[in-house]
Amino acid sequence: MANLTLYGLKNCDTCKKALNALDADGHDVVLVDIRADTDLQEKVPLWLKEVGPDMLVNKRSTTWRGLSEADKAAIEQGKAEALLIANPTLIKRPVIETGADVYVGWTKDVQAVF
Repeated sequence: MANLTLYGLKNCDTCKKALNALDADGHDVVLVDIRADTDLQEKVPLWLKEVGPDMLVNKRSTTWRGLSEADKAAIEQGKAEALLIANPTLIKRPVIETGADVYVGWTKDVQAVF
């Protein structure tokens, strides 16, 4: 099984579900705290290139609801990078890196890959 890096939060229920399921399936998973231990300057541009802002921005988050209309409009116009770096909780979780691919969230589609 491949080594997986799961970027998320320790207290995020979806991250816990993903971590437990991947662990149970025999994957070697490392949890990296997206707020404290992630170089977002490096990762966010890579993730945006790989999956795009529609997948990466969590529009159901409290952080999203707290953004100004101007910030929301900037994200809609493809200018999400700086806001995601400044607001890690705006990133949909978990972000799972396999080494070759990036997956966002813990949807049925993502679960089917693993």
